[in-house]
Amino acid sequence: NEVTTLRRHQESVHQGDYLKWVKNNNFMSMLPKDAKRRREEAATDQQSSINSHLKPRVPNERIIQYTDTLFREAATQWLIDTDQIYFPLEALEHPAFKNMVDIAARTTNGV
Repeated sequence: NEVTTLRRHQESVHQGDYLKWVKNNNFMSMLPKDAKRRREEAATDQQSSINSHLKPRVPNERIIQYTDTLFREAATQWLIDTDQIYFPLEALEHPAFKNMVDIAARTTNGV
């Protein structure tokens, strides 16, 4: 092929001048070695399997649905952990406190 022969001649005899012209004119080098390198890079860039695109799935946080029993256990544990000696357990039975919990329990996305 005549074009290939000219490119080989350009690469062996005028490579420096050609590469300078390529750089100055924002042109892609068509020298045989450069073209071969691009083909090899393109071959390695191709997707060989899907594994490199997969990511581990983060499990969704499981929110335990509200129950009076669960709330009472959590409130009791809070009283114990924070040493609430001035907040008697009977306060959990007060109608205003129950009303507040009932309102909070109606939420759909947590409190």
